[in-house]
Amino acid sequence: MEIYNQLPAGTFPETVYIKAGLDLCKVKRLVQENHFSYPFIVKPDVGLMGFMFRKISTFEELTKYHQKMPVNYIVQKFVDLPVEVSVFYYRMPDTEKGTVSGFLKKQAPEVMGDGVSTLWQLIQRNPDLKYKQQEMKVRHYERLGDVLPEGKRFVLSYASNRSQGGKLGSLAHEIDADLTNVFDRISHQTKHFYYGRYDIKCASVEKLKKGLDFSILEYNGAGAGVQHVYGNSLSLPQACSTILKHWKMLYRISSYNHKVKGISYYNWKKGKQLLKAARQNIQLLKKLDAEFPVF
Repeated sequence: MEIYNQLPAGTFPETVYIKAGLDLCKVKRLVQENHFSYPFIVKPDVGLMGFMFRKISTFEELTKYHQKMPVNYIVQKFVDLPVEVSVFYYRMPDTEKGTVSGFLKKQAPEVMGDGVSTLWQLIQRNPDLKYKQQEMKVRHYERLGDVLPEGKRFVLSYASNRSQGGKLGSLAHEIDADLTNVFDRISHQTKHFYYGRYDIKCASVEKLKKGLDFSILEYNGAGAGVQHVYGNSLSLPQACSTILKHWKMLYRISSYNHKVKGISYYNWKKGKQLLKAARQNIQLLKKLDAEFPVF
């Protein structure tokens, strides 16, 4: 929520912060007072890799999610735009122009019905889900025996992360001055975002380049994965070189902010505590995610 509050108004979905353990009646009131309609999205306020990202279609589903979640989470308007992309952008704090270093199209994990096979059979035959089958079995256990009609698309997760079985496709050929200008404007408006990855839904790549019809689902800062090393079919040496280039840029930005703006570094103790808390949080969410159904 701290990140959303720094983004320019209108560039991200309507969002409400929910504290873990909040009385369910108060949760319902917050949803109603902010004029949310079903379906909407829920996800941990501090999350990673799409763990415990769910689409909620009824109050009963929200109740189950709220009762299960031991950490703070957010309720967010469901963005029904057809294209999801990932944009990696960085800019030195003392420059006007930045760089879009990665541009990907993201696709949520899904299977297509053939009128004969059950959902479980379709999952088993999907090569993209080879290492996610057990999790999918738990999440969709009530529908595993359903036979999907021919041509019926079944979305297995509305989180398009690779960890959820999603796929990435290169849009590197679409990187140009227009695209960069859009994120230059956002970067200058936020005043503090110099390095990271924007996950976005948009009407089209062409509209995004004009700054139209898009919504920022997430902004991932220093911890953002350089996902375009996967989507661009790089060799291992090329991928390592790309990651190191980004780490060097992150170092340069951090060093500048420290020396020029006086932004202090974390000391060893605070940094160690932060990393430990982050690992514990992710382990908890990963375990919950593997056990919690997709509605």
